Amino acid sequence: MMNPSKRIVLDTSVIVGLIDSRDVWHCAAIAFRDALKVVRAETVYFDCIVNETINVLARRANERKRPSEFADLLAKLTSRVPEESITWVSTETRRFYSEVIALVRDTSGVLNFHDALIALGCREMGIQFIATFDSDFDHVTWLERLSMPDDVTQALGIGYY
Repeated sequence: MMNPSKRIVLDTSVIVGLIDSRDVWHCAAIAFRDALKVVRAETVYFDCIVNETINVLARRANERKRPSEFADLLAKLTSRVPEESITWVSTETRRFYSEVIALVRDTSGVLNFHDALIALGCREMGIQFIATFDSDFDHVTWLERLSMPDDVTQALGIGYY
């Protein structure tokens, strides 16, 4: 296993941006991917994030009235994130339930149930970074949100350019 300080969870917004070239975050997600390669970070894919990514991709294909597009997007996702590379945290939902509820309550609902589970999974595994365009994670004291490629290189102390 890689140095824990170089493990970074990729959130749904970044994964969708990587998979869907029509996504508003596509260019930023590609730049994220490149920065992660430069610093040799280990990307972590939680099962609940993969689940949410599939739902977002399906919904967008239907909203575009191009349901046939979904099969291609799903194939890209499963190629990028094969089952054996998924870290399973949803199995811990029952154990974390009261903490998830407390975290949702403490953020007045800004952090939803799903994101609270992600944050607690990161804490449990000693992962201090999440790559996301979702500012809701700014409310989690033990997790540093990386929202730009420069954030990746600054957090890991390596110059990008």
